[in-house]
Amino acid sequence: MAVFFSHSPEETIHWAEHFAKSLKAGDTVLLEGDMGAGKTVLAKGIARGLGIEAEITSPTYAYINSYEKGAVRLFHFDCYRVTSERQAFELGFADCLEAGGICLVEWSENIRSLLPEHCLKVTIRGEGDGVREIGS
Repeated sequence: MAVFFSHSPEETIHWAEHFAKSLKAGDTVLLEGDMGAGKTVLAKGIARGLGIEAEITSPTYAYINSYEKGAVRLFHFDCYRVTSERQAFELGFADCLEAGGICLVEWSENIRSLLPEHCLKVTIRGEGDGVREIGS
């Protein structure tokens, strides 16, 4: 597992841009970390690395945000408020996972049985304005 220490949101975005170059259609990436650790900042960098210029925001209340740039489709899930896998299924999570795009999933433990067998994982640790430890 490679570990990177980020000293700013800009460094986190830069790391995520490079990580995005390794992704391909159909990949599911679990973004793991505590509340406020920087999972959405990672998502912004990944989107930028995929050439997506749209404003990337947390899908906390929408559950799923989707973005497209040419043939690239990116789905960003926030499962924090998902109370059951049935609810996730009804919200269309399974459809997005099967759509052939790249899926970024926050709080994946809430939809474990819907996830593909093979997922990539990026963990981010840190609080406040301090250094972040990012591992993939």
